[in-house]
Amino acid sequence: MNRGSSYNPGRASAVPDGIARLIGVAILVFVLIVLASSGTYVVQPGFRGIAVTLGKVSPQFKPEGFGFKQPFVTAIQHMSVRQQTRPMPAECYSSDLQQVKMEVHVLYRVPERSVVKIFQEYAGEPFDNLIAPRVQEAIKEVAASMSAEQIVKKREEVKIGALDVARKKIGTDFLEVVDVVLYNITLSPELEQAIELKMVQEQEAEKAKFTQLKAQIEADTAIIRAKGEAEAIQVRGQALRDNPDFIRLQILQNWNGRSPLVVGTEGGANMMLSLDELNKHAAQAPRSQPRSPPSAGQPPRSK
Repeated sequence: MNRGSSYNPGRASAVPDGIARLIGVAILVFVLIVLASSGTYVVQPGFRGIAVTLGKVSPQFKPEGFGFKQPFVTAIQHMSVRQQTRPMPAECYSSDLQQVKMEVHVLYRVPERSVVKIFQEYAGEPFDNLIAPRVQEAIKEVAASMSAEQIVKKREEVKIGALDVARKKIGTDFLEVVDVVLYNITLSPELEQAIELKMVQEQEAEKAKFTQLKAQIEADTAIIRAKGEAEAIQVRGQALRDNPDFIRLQILQNWNGRSPLVVGTEGGANMMLSLDELNKHAAQAPRSQPRSPPSAGQPPRSK
């Protein structure tokens, strides 16, 4: 043994005691963290909590926010109360036994008063087991009372009818079905061609009807206009017969200040000519000179 070395048993025992103390503190902190995490919960906005203690569901839901629960034995299940949209395919038959396919989007939400019951009966997701079958059944009932053509043309009526029937089947106090939207309504190719041809024929018939109505209106308008003109002429003629001075007044107003000349004809009819016209015709005609008689002693000229 070296002379400089010395053995201190108290110092050697102090080191394990410090390590053990640190380990104990770490274990205590870990236990506190586990107890805190298992004894508290946080419900996020838009959700409600359902407390399940050893397989037993609490009848009251947990609101949003922070809360305490029994550690290790109680679990908090979360359920959304927000509005959700789920698509689903739908097939139905019309009243004329035509198959109609469509895509349906269902808008729904779980009310607070039903979260516990829905969690117990439908494992927290009621769409596949409750909503989809009821909506499918409602669409079939409404479509069965309409033809395939009416289903395509009256989509809004189909939607309203299906929504009303689905709400009655599901129950408005249990679950809120906000709306049902129909997309991509498809028929068989043969039926689509027949409907398109029928629509074209209806449009052509409406066009022909409009043309006929327009021609009838124009004819009626022409008749009314002709009757109006005939009545106006009749009224004017009667007015002229009742007031002969009016004709004289019109003659005086239209007279140009030149005197007319009345010339008789062989037939006894009279012609009214103006003096200016007679003078004009007289100026254009050649004037004939009178021949003087031959003087005595001069022989007549031979022609």
